[in-house]
Amino acid sequence: MLDGRMRHRDNHGNEGLLVPGSVQWMTAGRGLVHSEMPEQEEGRMRGFQLWVNLPARDKMVEPRYQEFAPDRIPLVRPADGVEVRVIAGEVTSADGTRVRGPIDQPATSPLYLDVSLAPGAAWEHRLPEGQSAFAYMFEGGACLGCGDEARQLASHELGILGGGDLLRVEAGEAGARLLLVSGRPLREAVVRHGPFVMNTKQEIMQAFVDFQEGRF
Repeated sequence: MLDGRMRHRDNHGNEGLLVPGSVQWMTAGRGLVHSEMPEQEEGRMRGFQLWVNLPARDKMVEPRYQEFAPDRIPLVRPADGVEVRVIAGEVTSADGTRVRGPIDQPATSPLYLDVSLAPGAAWEHRLPEGQSAFAYMFEGGACLGCGDEARQLASHELGILGGGDLLRVEAGEAGARLLLVSGRPLREAVVRHGPFVMNTKQEIMQAFVDFQEGRF
């Protein structure tokens, strides 16, 4: 959550309230009906909801919540004019300390960073080897990459990252704020319909039957 609040509850009796700067990581698994009720504050409501696939072997695990208040999200200053909120994965601070985010998801070992750069500030980060990665710019703009491979990323643009593990970000005149996300690719078929995501059409059909017949 960036602005506003999000109230949530599910059919197991779990409920909570997300405030600006807080993070919820829900492993849906099996048998979970989850609802979300947005609440504006001073007319503002802003945040991100990312979906991370689970491998076939974990599709039917018990549901799990990981919920963290703003003060539990580490803030790292790895370079002058650079602040990184480490939601998942690891970042090295300016003094060489390695800081890990609170999210634990071994299935895909995600990296999930909220990166803020002052105007003209630059930062280099080595991405986890073998992972797929993207950057989404939601404030300002920046140049990603080095030399001839560098590309400009403007506000509300997403860049698919490739061509090496070392990423360089250099903010423009307005500064920049972006999400940097990566994860281990599963390389499995994905089939989705309605609220369900599985690996085959037959599994999707079974999910609907189970829900309709009270075996969800």
